[in-house]
Amino acid sequence: MSNQMPPLRRRMVSRDPEEGHRAATPLELLFDLCFVAAVGQAAVQLHHGLSEGHFAPTSIGYMMVFFAIWWAWMNFTWFASAYDTDDVPYRLLTLLQMGGVLVLAAGVPATFHDYDFLVVTIGYVVMRVAMIAQWLRAAAEHPEGRSCALRYAGGIAVVQVGWLLRLLLPHPYGEVGFLLLVVAELAVPAFAERHAPTAWHPHHIAERYGLFTIIVLGEVVLAVTAAMQEDVADGGWSAGLLEIGVGGLLMIFAMWWIYFKHSHVQRLRENLRGSLTWGYSHIFVFASVAAVGAGLEVAIDADAHKAHISEVSAALTVAVPLVVYLLLTGLLHSRFADAGGRSALISAVGSVLLLGTALLAHTLGVSSAVLLLGVLMALLLTVGLVTQREPVSEAG
Repeated sequence: MSNQMPPLRRRMVSRDPEEGHRAATPLELLFDLCFVAAVGQAAVQLHHGLSEGHFAPTSIGYMMVFFAIWWAWMNFTWFASAYDTDDVPYRLLTLLQMGGVLVLAAGVPATFHDYDFLVVTIGYVVMRVAMIAQWLRAAAEHPEGRSCALRYAGGIAVVQVGWLLRLLLPHPYGEVGFLLLVVAELAVPAFAERHAPTAWHPHHIAERYGLFTIIVLGEVVLAVTAAMQEDVADGGWSAGLLEIGVGGLLMIFAMWWIYFKHSHVQRLRENLRGSLTWGYSHIFVFASVAAVGAGLEVAIDADAHKAHISEVSAALTVAVPLVVYLLLTGLLHSRFADAGGRSALISAVGSVLLLGTALLAHTLGVSSAVLLLGVLMALLLTVGLVTQREPVSEAG
């Protein structure tokens, strides 16, 4: 589809799930960049909270905010795979969602500092209302998919009322309400797709998820580079800063390669449960990637004696999200790419080694521990490639 002179209006009908050469559109890439701005805000707050030693409340707040970002992104991505008309109404509703995520991003600091979810909730609801409008349009113009589209629209609308009412709940009932509403949001696609599934495109979906992974990795590079520049401006280059830089680069490269080592496309449409499992599990993939960046910033602070935590704790802020990423990608490759149990086994052994290395930071120093974490990730990638039986293939 062209990104110039869109038609005023097209009939919104389901696109062919077997369409050849289906790729992400320029509008989808712009959409992703707006969402990564919100991811960056969440990672900034995670970095500051971890550096101060507020591990539990900061991590919980991070995942709460990240759910809102990821869920709105995911819903649009799967809808667009089935119903992207690229006409003026479609673009304007997409613009509304982009505005909503920027409002959400603006409210992220208040959620961490004051536990105030008002602005984040408003931004989130704006995005979801735009999705309701998209589904209602699909219901009106695509009779074959009307029942599914109406289930989506109705389910999303009911849950949004719940999010607004949640703002009235005091602590700790607000947290209970959050968990219940998360379950409700996750249940909507299963409810809507059960009897009349949408015709999403597996290659397009795999590419969209892969591109978002790359963009989040890019956000990590940007955040760590900014942290290193600030440290250099304060005290110049140091051996510790170079070690963290090299280790971080090895991690980012290994994470990228590990994700794209296998293609999941062929098994994405096997059944609804498998598709939902694959799609839902990526919240931890994306969140762990961004958290690695926050952890590297914490390590830079610790090396410069600016963090109020031990060297072991600082190293663990890098190692723990690496372990989450490694275990999850290993399981996904085993389940959806026919990689067999060896992928999960390598991930499990690697996770133990990563955590053990982080625990040695009190002896090695945080910078050397981070460098070793990067080397370990590169070695685990190498082992995975050596033991890989099928040729490397690209997702999408």
